[in-house]
Amino acid sequence: MSKHTISVLVENHSGALSRISGLFSARGFNISSLSVAETDDSTLSRMTIVANGDNKVIDQITKQLNKLVDVVKVLDFTENERVERELILLNVNAVAAKRHEIMGIVQIFRGFVLAVSQNEMTIELSDTADKIASFIDLLKPYGIKEMARSGPIALLKAK
Repeated sequence: MSKHTISVLVENHSGALSRISGLFSARGFNISSLSVAETDDSTLSRMTIVANGDNKVIDQITKQLNKLVDVVKVLDFTENERVERELILLNVNAVAAKRHEIMGIVQIFRGFVLAVSQNEMTIELSDTADKIASFIDLLKPYGIKEMARSGPIALLKAK
């Protein structure tokens, strides 16, 4: 089994998300990440779905997705050159003596400090899953208090 990133362009109607996620669950197929938002056209939304499965299962799901009435286009990005990013927001312990070190890590990863209080910082980073994992590993020793992660969004790479 391999990880697949699937982009689904759908008509922006209520129930579309439910029908698409239901298609996965009805086949006993787990979605490990799901991001949905409107596109530049407010009548369309783009869903980025990350799921594990072999090519045969993904092929079948892609065919089933294409049959749904709300679906405009389905692409499995797995074998294509793509740009993929995740967003993470986190609160980390940051006593005055350690703030400079933490800010150095944030700068190396091209992140942003969104808020600072006496004992903690709120940080934002957008990058690949691997780089976000490395970022988290470097901040763990300082004490991560809370974390929210978006899961990936993706587009085919411009040619």
